[in-house]
Amino acid sequence: MEELAMLRQFIGQVQEFLEVYGSHSPPHRLHFHRQPQIQLLQPPPPPPSQQHRWCFSNLEDSSAEDGCYSVIKVSGKPASFMMLEPGKPPPTKKSQKERNRGKLPGTNCSDEIMEQQIWKEFPEDLFEAVIARLPIASFFRFRTVCREWNSLLNSQSFSQQCAQVPPTQPWFYTFTHENVSTGAMYDPSLKKWHHPTIPALPTKVIVLPVASAGGLVCLLDVGHMSFYVCNPLTRSFRELPARSVEVWSRVAVGMTLNGKSTSGGYKILWVGSDGEYEVYDSIKNSWIRPGIMPSTIKLPLSLNFKSQAVSIDGTLYFMRSDPDGIVSYNMVTGVWKQFIIPVPLHLSDHTLAECEGQIMLVGLLTKNAATCVCIWELQKMTLLWKEVDRMPNEWCLEFYGKHVRMSCLGNKGLLMLSLRSRQMNRLVTYNISTREWLRVPGCMLPRGRKRQWIACGTAFHPCLTAMA
Repeated sequence: MEELAMLRQFIGQVQEFLEVYGSHSPPHRLHFHRQPQIQLLQPPPPPPSQQHRWCFSNLEDSSAEDGCYSVIKVSGKPASFMMLEPGKPPPTKKSQKERNRGKLPGTNCSDEIMEQQIWKEFPEDLFEAVIARLPIASFFRFRTVCREWNSLLNSQSFSQQCAQVPPTQPWFYTFTHENVSTGAMYDPSLKKWHHPTIPALPTKVIVLPVASAGGLVCLLDVGHMSFYVCNPLTRSFRELPARSVEVWSRVAVGMTLNGKSTSGGYKILWVGSDGEYEVYDSIKNSWIRPGIMPSTIKLPLSLNFKSQAVSIDGTLYFMRSDPDGIVSYNMVTGVWKQFIIPVPLHLSDHTLAECEGQIMLVGLLTKNAATCVCIWELQKMTLLWKEVDRMPNEWCLEFYGKHVRMSCLGNKGLLMLSLRSRQMNRLVTYNISTREWLRVPGCMLPRGRKRQWIACGTAFHPCLTAMA
């Protein structure tokens, strides 16, 4: 109330001053500066219908009305007032459409409308080039626009456009313990899980992803009897013919492309510890036995079946033990080679990986009660493993004193590691190029709350036009 009384007194003095000097020149010029806002200490709110008008005489001008201001209360600020210029009404709240009007193109505005006069002239032959460069998730939304866009998957010209697009980050195609007949795909760019269904997959057998190339994933049943190839994105599916050699033991599998895309065909190699192997050619749709393994390679191979094959320039690399090292097979020349490479001490659950043509090794390094995930790079000159990175220490502390097991679910530049124990189940990704570790969100089925445990998986580069 004291502040209100002072305000009233000040207004009265101003009015008295105007009455005295309104028609005469004052002895001294007084300058009232227009300020956008006057702060007062908690004045009582005026009635809604009441609006005060303060008229300050601009003594340098002849018109007193030019110096009149209106005072209104700012919404939400009880102690704040705004000075309005004369002749202007109080500001009104603009609608969302009015606020967005005049924004530049590209701004976030739900009311933006594409100009038909501009976009109707867009060359049709460029649509495929643009759509081929969309994120995978966006493409499937665009398929619902019209029949023409929906039929792009079967277009030869669209396949050529997709072949010109550089490969994106690999996705991961996995199977969970609870749903061994349906897969779960992880998109690392969006950090999102997808749950595709492949109707053609047999329901009475359990199949596991074992290799990939060009957007296709190779599946093998647990009985090691049949092979399948599919594109998880488009549900393109093929069951491979029966093998000419019946092998009941475990086999290692690798897959390569004949060219830059699946349009040129692909090959699949399986090899057993006893040295038996076969190659499938998708162009001929048959298995062939190129020959026998050379005597320079020690048998049995003692293959590390937990380690998926690495493909570099048409050559497949498999990890073996006794002696420790790598065996390779060139899918073009049909030549086998062996490299004796001792593994680091205290290493377990190790697997091969690849990044930009360089062979890598990832595994668990355990000493006393401490366990850590380590990354090694193969030195080409010395054929020795050189450690290049480790998981952050604060993450490794979670493993202290626990019996941890690790599986590598993808080894193409971006690794997905499954780390589990009785009290823990972690999924992490590691980017070999950027050396970045990231946690993977839990995999849950749509409308489900239970977190799924990932059993196995493989990395694949998503491709919309890859045909099995």
